[in-house]
Amino acid sequence: MPILVMKFGGTSVATLDRIRRAAKRVGREVANGYDVVVIVSAMSGETNKLVGYVGETSPLYDAREYDAVVSSGENVTAGLMALTLQEMDVPARSWQGWQVPVQTTDAHASARIEAIPPENILAKFGEGMKVAVVAGFQGISPEGRITTLGRGGSDTTAVAFAAAFEAERCDIYTDVDGVYTTDPRITSKARKLDKIAFEEMLELASLGAKVLQTRSVELAMRYKVRLRVLSSFEDNDDSAGTLVCGEEEIVESNVVAGVAFSRDEAKMTLTEVADRPGIAAAIFGPLSEAGVNVDMIVQNISEKGLTDMTFSLPIDQVQRAEKALSEAKAADDIDYVELLTDTDVCKVSIVGIGMRSHAGVAAKMFSTLRDEGINIKVITTSEIKVSVLMDRKYLELAVQALHDAFGLDQVA
Repeated sequence: MPILVMKFGGTSVATLDRIRRAAKRVGREVANGYDVVVIVSAMSGETNKLVGYVGETSPLYDAREYDAVVSSGENVTAGLMALTLQEMDVPARSWQGWQVPVQTTDAHASARIEAIPPENILAKFGEGMKVAVVAGFQGISPEGRITTLGRGGSDTTAVAFAAAFEAERCDIYTDVDGVYTTDPRITSKARKLDKIAFEEMLELASLGAKVLQTRSVELAMRYKVRLRVLSSFEDNDDSAGTLVCGEEEIVESNVVAGVAFSRDEAKMTLTEVADRPGIAAAIFGPLSEAGVNVDMIVQNISEKGLTDMTFSLPIDQVQRAEKALSEAKAADDIDYVELLTDTDVCKVSIVGIGMRSHAGVAAKMFSTLRDEGINIKVITTSEIKVSVLMDRKYLELAVQALHDAFGLDQVA
């Protein structure tokens, strides 16, 4: 039988009624001739509750026990989904990560999947089981301990299973009905995309789009897993949602596929830094060791042997960055006159594989922002994206103006 992977997020299984609704979708795919691997998240709000329990019990908790606690939410959902399917006369069985087994690294709370041997589940399919309901977000370390995969881990689990089982497709059911050209809450002209290339989706996910987790898209692109993003609250046909696929499956697309944004950005500048070989390593090494995720980096032209170094980072990592840099200065690893921090900025990006073959896209973006009176603080580019940092108060205006300028409400 062909295999289909179906993943249901927390809002899709938030209540018993929603679990029944999801189970009916699974039953339809079984009736269509598929053996189905269902990946489930914890019921909406459950993981946050469990994390809260851990924090209250032990502020300096053992990460191994943290994983043991927070992984239990998915186990509950998997069992309830399997029971619901059995009540529908669909042969189903729940599987925890260690039973599959989902083999991971031993980095508790942020483990990475290393292998998913399919033999155990395939043997049960051969014996008549039609649905394997697998607890997402979890696996087992080389030491035999339960591990969790970090934020968005159930998406990653689903794509990894689709790759391991050579599934025909991986359907991700969520609370939106697909991938849009931008957030519909920002502009009513946002349009749902029928298809989007892996590379575009990866850029959009990394730049602030919340539909899919970045690691899951990376896996899908590497193993050519066709993803479909669907709403769990609507009746879907075969053409519903958005298909994330290889570039070769997209016949024609707009030059720009979408506008992404991130509100929670900050900008830091080190002034009058000695311009010498190794200075960048001296600055960004301590930041990396402190777990600071640096994004945009700009170094000014050197004057009299001194330069300014500017970079962006998530706003919730500012204090960590300030501490790391002040310690590096105190240790004489780096020297600077002043550390300037701006926590009132945002990042807006345009993404599209069509940018490879079209000149003038960046110029059009910059002129559009100029016409709206928006000043650009920092710019970074890649082959298929342009990102700019600007004052946060201009975010909505910038997104709407760029969406209109590139005609994203129109089909190519």
